[in-house]
Amino acid sequence: MKILTNENLEQKVKDVIEQLKMYVRQDGGDMEFVALKDKIVYIRLLGNCVGCGLTNLTYKEGVESILFEEFPYDINGVELVL
Repeated sequence: MKILTNENLEQKVKDVIEQLKMYVRQDGGDMEFVALKDKIVYIRLLGNCVGCGLTNLTYKEGVESILFEEFPYDINGVELVL
């Protein structure tokens, strides 16, 4: 079990989010990393993601579950920022 420094973790989270962007961009959406604070990742959904009925699916079952899998000891959740 290797716990990352906050700076390294933030960059690795940004890298994963960057990779995931291609999936939401297929439907005209986008997302951006906003912050990492107290083991919570804050993201902003953009484009067609704004107001979409599948937003919870995208960020909870998509982004959050992937980040939990990648960083099981370093991330406690994902929250949306408007």
